[in-house]
Amino acid sequence: MKSKQIIYRVAPLVKIKSFIMGFVLISFTIGKLQAQDENFYIFLSFGQSNMEGHAKFEEIDTVVDDRFQVLQTVDCENLDRVKGNWYPAAAPLTRCYTGLGPSDYFGRTLLDNLPEHIKVGVINVSVGGTKIELFQKDNYQSYVATAPGWLQNMVEEYDGDPYGRLIEMAKLAQQHGVIKGILLHQGESNTGDQTWPTKVKGVYDTMLSDLGLNPNSLPLLAGEMVSEAQGGKCASMNDIIKTLPEVLPTAHVISSEDCEAVDDGLHFSAAGYRELGRRYGIKMLEILNKD
Repeated sequence: MKSKQIIYRVAPLVKIKSFIMGFVLISFTIGKLQAQDENFYIFLSFGQSNMEGHAKFEEIDTVVDDRFQVLQTVDCENLDRVKGNWYPAAAPLTRCYTGLGPSDYFGRTLLDNLPEHIKVGVINVSVGGTKIELFQKDNYQSYVATAPGWLQNMVEEYDGDPYGRLIEMAKLAQQHGVIKGILLHQGESNTGDQTWPTKVKGVYDTMLSDLGLNPNSLPLLAGEMVSEAQGGKCASMNDIIKTLPEVLPTAHVISSEDCEAVDDGLHFSAAGYRELGRRYGIKMLEILNKD
């Protein structure tokens, strides 16, 4: 009789426990779904100094719609920004003392042409003077080990692993929105490297795999170096960049023709970055409209 009473009393407790666990699991799943806003379009930016932002930004570049956000990738006391938090995307968008780059007006161009309910976020991890090898997950350590001290110092701001920081922040961003594309401006330090397109494809493939995304599921927009007409010292690299879509079908090349440059023949002026950023934005809008 006692055994039956024990069974009678325990069984409901087991059912209640199962119900509670099921309810918690359902609640957690719903919470995860609610956390991801499909109207929050996120874009990853990486490269060297031109993507990092080389031009001194002006007051107009610090005024931005709150619908355009940047996910801070390093702590910056001077900007009152903390790594891993979202902020209005007023320049600078990379590190604490970087300048204006193409990501700035890429985001503005999207907002000017997308419905009011759409938000845009960017994550920018770039290092001036670096080769594409810095973003090779399995090769960056040997590259950094032989790099000059000034480059190592910038890499250290990302705890020695810029690619790892980009993926870390991208995974965090996936909890808030949907990654829609990748922006690249890099190549000056790889000028003449015929294997550059293959290396970029390798970085792209690894990036999508690490983020749990399907192969070739994101567009990659790659900007040209300063053009020959603007005195570009690395303009010959543009012929190699143009071949990237042959290796990576989801890649699109952004022309730098008539984008104003500065006297060093390597970097764009503020006006040049604004125009280049608009071109990135226009191309992404075309892609989004097709989708």
